[in-house]
Formats: sequence, structure tokens, C-alpha cells
Amino acid sequence: MKERVQKLMAQAGVASRRESEELIKQGRVRVNGRVIHLGDQADPAADIIEVDGEKLAFAARHTYIAFYKPKNVLSTDKPHAGDERRTVYDFVSFEGRLFTIGRLDADSEGLMVLTDDGDLANRLAHPRYQHHKTYKVVVYGLPSAETIRQWSKGVSLEDEETGERFLTAPCSVQIVDGGRETTLRIVMTEGKKRQIRRVASMLGHPVKSLTRTHIGRLGLGTLRPGEWRELTPKDVEALKARSPEWNRPAVPDRPRGGPAQKPPPRSRPSNRRDTGRRKR
Repeated sequence: MKERVQKLMAQAGVASRRESEELIKQGRVRVNGRVIHLGDQADPAADIIEVDGEKLAFAARHTYIAFYKPKNVLSTDKPHAGDERRTVYDFVSFEGRLFTIGRLDADSEGLMVLTDDGDLANRLAHPRYQHHKTYKVVVYGLPSAETIRQWSKGVSLEDEETGERFLTAPCSVQIVDGGRETTLRIVMTEGKKRQIRRVASMLGHPVKSLTRTHIGRLGLGTLRPGEWRELTPKDVEALKARSPEWNRPAVPDRPRGGPAQKPPPRSRPSNRRDTGRRKR
């Protein structure tokens, strides 16, 4: 079956779909010996697709790995010159190119997913697909109800690269435990670089620690910092899933991830109308 070549390139693990589009625009992709243009289609079962002269190989099954990124470990595979900090790829010993799903700042920790399924990586990373990521965030002080409301609704920030101001997307912010230090559960579908830390600091409650606990319905399980494991088919389904309600609790952490649990049935509202005082 024919599909757009950039999608096939992502599925083959060459690059993300967006990066594949750039390779096509640069004239580096050929189908059956002919340079193609953006939007062209091909059938991987019948056509020969080449990138820089190298034939694409399509894996029989994709690899999906859950990794607990420790603090002070970089999410990228290309650190800046002179930066000697370890990367996630120093921990995950797996052949072939793996894309990261859900990058984390160096001073944050928690769940990341690595895969050779470039198409899925693109879909989970793009805001339009509304996939949830859940964080356990410890901040200094006890945020007021008004602060929580403002944070949840969205606040104005300045883009660190362009300098333009933007409004953060609505998110769910819930207090789990409060005091001199407060533990928050934050669920987001879209986030800019260091957004949680920047918003928390702007609202007067700097972040002490930040841990991503879930991507979609997939949880860290029993993973410890620096550990990784391959995902089962059920784990992958949990990874792809998203909750339609902000306040629906995430699936409890478990060793093998797992599908979402069914919520308890809601009681039906009575059709009878209250026509007077209750009997004593």
C-alpha cells in the first residue's frame, strides 16, 4: 500500500517525519532511482526507497523502551562541545537509532521512551494529538487557590529563543500534599522548554524537584533512576492512550505498565424531582 514517503522514512527509523520532509526537500531521497518531491508516495513492498544512496530497511517489529532518566543526564544524543555529562544513550545499550519521546531537562528526572518507531515518536510529540504527560513536582511554599487557578488556566511567558510572549496551554494542577514544601500533580498536553520551572518561579513557588511519572497512561512502574526495560504490547497501548478528562487519575505505577483501568460506574441522577421537605 502506498503512503507518503516521509511517513515511511519515519517508520523505518531514518528520522522524524519533520526531519524526513527536510531530507526530501534537499533532494536526498530517491524512489526507484528517481529523486522525489515532498508529497510523493511509495509502496515499501514494491518500491526501492533510498536516502543518500542507502536503501531503507523496514523492521518487522518496532522497539519500545521505557527509561528512568536520572538528574544531570542529557536527553539529547548530541551534547554541546565541552559538555561531558552523560546522555540517555549512555545507559540504554541497544543497537540502531532510537528516537526519544518526551525529553526532559538535565535537572529533571523521570519517564522517557526510546523507540525506532519514528512515526509514533512524531505523533506523541506533536501538541495537536493532545497526549498527556504527568509530573510530580515539589515546590517551595504552599500555593494559594488563586495561584493554582491561574497556573491551570495559563500564564504569559516569553519565548527564550524569539523573545515573543505566549500564553501557556491550560493544564491540570492539583495539590497532593501541602506545607512548607508542596507536592503537586501536574498534567499537561503541551509544554515549552523548562515551562513548569519558569511558571512556578514566576508565581512565587520555585521548583525543588520535578519527576515525570507518566506518558499517556504508561507509568514508571518499578524502574529506578538509570534503569530501562522493553515495553510489552500492552505497555505500548498504554503509551498511546490519553485520558479525555483532566482530573481522571493516572494508572497506578506497576512493573509492566498496563492498560488503563476502567473507572467505577457513575451513579445515575434520579429523575424524581424534590417537591417538598424531606421526611424526618
